[in-house]
Amino acid sequence: MGLTLNEYSLSRIDNEEWVASKTEEDIYHALKLDWIPPELRENTGEIEAAEKHQLPNLITLDDVRGEVHMHTVETDGRNTIEEMAEAAKKRGYKYIAITDHSKNLAMANGLDDKRALEHIARIQDVNKRVEGITVMTGIEVDILADGTLDLSDSVLEQMDVVVASVHSAFNQEKAQMTDRLLCAINNKNVSILGHPTGRLQLRRDAYDFDFEAVLKTARGNQVAMELNAYPDRLDLNDVHLRMARDRGVKIVINTDAHHVSHFEKIKYGILQARRAWLTANDVLNTLPEKEFRRAMKHDWPEITVKPS
Repeated sequence: MGLTLNEYSLSRIDNEEWVASKTEEDIYHALKLDWIPPELRENTGEIEAAEKHQLPNLITLDDVRGEVHMHTVETDGRNTIEEMAEAAKKRGYKYIAITDHSKNLAMANGLDDKRALEHIARIQDVNKRVEGITVMTGIEVDILADGTLDLSDSVLEQMDVVVASVHSAFNQEKAQMTDRLLCAINNKNVSILGHPTGRLQLRRDAYDFDFEAVLKTARGNQVAMELNAYPDRLDLNDVHLRMARDRGVKIVINTDAHHVSHFEKIKYGILQARRAWLTANDVLNTLPEKEFRRAMKHDWPEITVKPS
């Protein structure tokens, strides 16, 4: 572990001196440090990075160009496709993807193959009618207990975005759950692993699996990990996010919105990402639409994200 700021201060300033200023930035400057954003002040190397001028340019809310995990009245959401699109446009988003549930989540009125195809057509129709934002087709497809997906590949391959998630059999043994996740990630149609650890804060612990093995396969297949910003989840946590970043795995930040009001919860995901030292270049939905679409088809662009 590195030094705390207080310990560092004592090592750099004579005990008889006082350092006073109207701003934090001046205090850090007196210590010959770059200013450290509050989210990084957890004694995980930020002092050393500040001394070497190597702190990351952390992601901000304004960097996010769209969200690609949300639900509508077709399953368990409370708004229509068009209402979600209009609300996202008001936030300044350039694109969204509608990702209603698949059939295994029966309590959410999940889609079977036939309904999923019909839903694709409805999404495409809204995309033609709503100006100023792109509405992509998508699905949150269930990862079944054996690792297979509960919609056919012929349907999934027609989606712009496929989020694969576990919603059942949480008590599997570590090896079984790991194999289950790896099987899903190896499906050529999967773009994102949704809320990867399955935790619900104060209600359900994360299921047990080999996160290193999942990251290795995700990197090889260019399948992104989701940072689910909904406060009940905040999944992945900051430790797992840093692991993903350090191993070259990209992140997508979503709210898993079930109502237009849920879009504002993206701020919690941004705070979590900042705690994990993430920059805009680590997060795929900071990309323009063209590059984002390419990333969803397992071709992560190695580019510097630029402002709109």
